[in-house]
This record gives sequence, structure tokens and C-alpha cells, in this order.
Amino acid sequence: MRKGTRALAFAALAAAAFAAPAGAQENPFASGRPLTVVIGFGPGGGYDTWGRTVGRHMGRFLPGAPNVVPQNMPGGGSFVALNHLAAVAPKDGTVIGIVARDAPTGPITGATGARFNALEMTWIGTPTTETNVCIASNRAKVRTVQEMMATELIVGDTGVGTGTYTYPKALSQILGLKFRLVSGFRSSTDVMLAIERGEVDGICQSFDSIMNDRPDWIEKGVARVLFHAGAANPSLKGVPAVLDLAKTDEQRALIRFLYAGQAIGRPFVAPPGLAPERVKMLRGAFDAAMADPQFREEAKKLRLDVDPVSGADLEKTIRDIYATPKAIVDKVGELIK
Repeated sequence: MRKGTRALAFAALAAAAFAAPAGAQENPFASGRPLTVVIGFGPGGGYDTWGRTVGRHMGRFLPGAPNVVPQNMPGGGSFVALNHLAAVAPKDGTVIGIVARDAPTGPITGATGARFNALEMTWIGTPTTETNVCIASNRAKVRTVQEMMATELIVGDTGVGTGTYTYPKALSQILGLKFRLVSGFRSSTDVMLAIERGEVDGICQSFDSIMNDRPDWIEKGVARVLFHAGAANPSLKGVPAVLDLAKTDEQRALIRFLYAGQAIGRPFVAPPGLAPERVKMLRGAFDAAMADPQFREEAKKLRLDVDPVSGADLEKTIRDIYATPKAIVDKVGELIK
């Protein structure tokens, strides 16, 4: 769907949500409780920015306009946050979260620490879909993706379950690209600092996050994009697509599933088992925020590319991903352990 069409669709969704009868809008914030936004990463990265920005504007459209309290909960590529939402957080609409785009596939790939059922979680929506890129510093020995067949690229990662880990880990085995992963970074911002210090050569990360963190790196040649995957981006014209590097049908199927999270984007999620009116309340507030000019203006200033997907459509995307043939899922699961 084109972005302009999506904006009109979200305006219609928001209007429908807030035209609901008052009885369906029971207010869980009546006693002064805030809306807590659990962020599955440390401060400073793209998820942190999206979580704080979207959460703040969602609060304006919830009954009573509650205060919004961000809570960083890094660990396990957002599995810590998702496990908390699934088993600990109250199921009344007062706690939501933003998690890694690839984290929802953790249970079906057998990822360690994924103790939640993605098909039972309450998916609120995503403010954008993603293009992932792998970049290399101008100090790196690697200049092109073809050179990675023989020359190692040292990349930083933010934990199992995140694209910074799973993409290079899997691609090294699917395509024979030579990556060496350096773990222990709390956020992509920390990896970017490590690239500047010469501690690592690059990162596989959302293109929008890279342009937000270091908007002049590509233009000034501080770093180069080696390849991309996910949604098409006109800024990456001429850059190889990773899918085009595949030589067999199996490789193409594995890569498609590996990057399925790009359609999940920056997912906002709530605990399982919410009452229908609470689900409608949260999704309605999200839809209203996405269509709101004030949110759009702030997102533009923050260089956030807004291209939202509703909660219902995000839920469908995740269900479609879970319908991937087991043989492909199992193989990718083994590759990213």
C-alpha cells in the first residue's frame, strides 16, 4: 500500500475507534496510572527513539491522556521484554512494549530464551516497515559484498534475536559471506561508536536507524552500504540486494524467511489475554497517533520514516510468517543459534 493511502486508512481507522460507544472505552487509567512502554533495548538506539516517540503520542489518544513512562528492558534481542509482557505485565492495557522486528519468530526458530507465544500476544501495530543494510567502515578491508567471500568483516551485534546478530550469522552459512561477530553491545548506538573507534568494521542494521544515527556517513564516504534486504528504498539504487546473491531456490527461501521481520518493522505489542475493549483502545490510540499531524511533524524532525501497519494487519503478517514450511523454519533456526 502506498504511504498516502495508508495515511488515509489510518485516519479512517482512528475515527472508527473513537466513535465507539463509551461502554467499550472503559478507562484503565482512571486511577492515575501511567502507560508504561517497555523498550526491548537500551537507551539511544532506533527502537528507543520509536518507543518514546510513539508512546508519548499514543498517550494523547488514550482515555484520560495518561502520562507515558518509558522503561528500557534490554536483553536477549528483546526476548527479556517479550517474556515480561507475556508472563509478568498486567493484562489491562496499561503496559505495552516495542520489541525487535525479528523477535516474534524466536519461538518457531527454537531461539534460546524465547518463552512467549507470538500468536497469543496482542499486536498493536508498527509505525514503519524496514530496509536492512550491512555497512562497512571506510577503514575496513572489505569494499564490496563480493569481497566478503574471501575477506572477513568484523561486525558488532546487540544480542541473539536481533538482526545485528541473526543476519550475519545466517548469511555466513547460506551464502558463504565471511562475518566475524563481536557481541555485548546494549544498542546499535554503542556499535556505531565502536565503528568510529575502530573496534569493529560495521553493522547489519536498519537503514533508517543508520541514517538517523549518522546521517552523513554514507554521503561523506565514512561508511558504505554493501547490500540490502527488505522493503525497496530509492536511496539504495545500485546497491546489491541480498536475495540476488542467492544461487538456489533453497537459498532464496531461507533468505526470505530470514528477513521476514522487515515487514514486522518496529512492532508495538501488549500482553496476551487482553479484553477486546482494551485491544480496541490500544489499537485505536496507535492508529490515531499515526494519522496525527503533530506526530508526523515530530517524526519528520527525528528523521523517522513513517509507513504504518495496523495491529490487525501486523497480526496477519506474523501468522503468515508462522505458516512458513517447517523445513525452512528449522534450517534458519539452526543457522541463527
